[in-house]
Amino acid sequence: MFGFSSILESMDGKKILVGVTGGIAAYKTPLLVRLFVKAGAEVKVVATDCAFDFVTPLTLSTVSKNPVESKFSDANGNWNNHVELGLWADAFVIAPATANTMGKMSNGICDNLLLATYFSARCPVALAPAMDLDMLQHPAVKKNINTLTEFGNHIIEPTEGELASGLEGKGRMAEPEDIFQFVSNLLNA
Repeated sequence: MFGFSSILESMDGKKILVGVTGGIAAYKTPLLVRLFVKAGAEVKVVATDCAFDFVTPLTLSTVSKNPVESKFSDANGNWNNHVELGLWADAFVIAPATANTMGKMSNGICDNLLLATYFSARCPVALAPAMDLDMLQHPAVKKNINTLTEFGNHIIEPTEGELASGLEGKGRMAEPEDIFQFVSNLLNA
């Protein structure tokens, strides 16, 4: 584990936007959100509809202490302003970042609130890819990751280990503590 006391100071008062996409690694995201909150950051979560196949809005809102946004409007027809979300954040971390979402990001496709927020963000953006090893090695995915890096995004390298498919290899989302440390370093650079 890392030196938590020094990290606690560095996140005090920071505004962290956490994006969640539809991958099995989303089960780790509440732990990441909790680390940010415990370190004194204000956290808001924006998620794709597919993210809720893997983690509930209730879990994410409980640990973030804020409502989870996933639609352009709420049940009463009030607009969820993606521009405000993008401008609010000191850092935007998407964990997990699926091949689907990264492909859309690298090609300017904006078909959900998370993507609209990404295209409106002016803060540093960190992506924590998570997918099967063959997907990660596919030329299209590699190209998209390179493009996103060229756009100025920060990639948190996936790790090696057992994957949801049962295969072993690179593609596991980095652990919440490692993502937390990466974002902390990014904000303090």
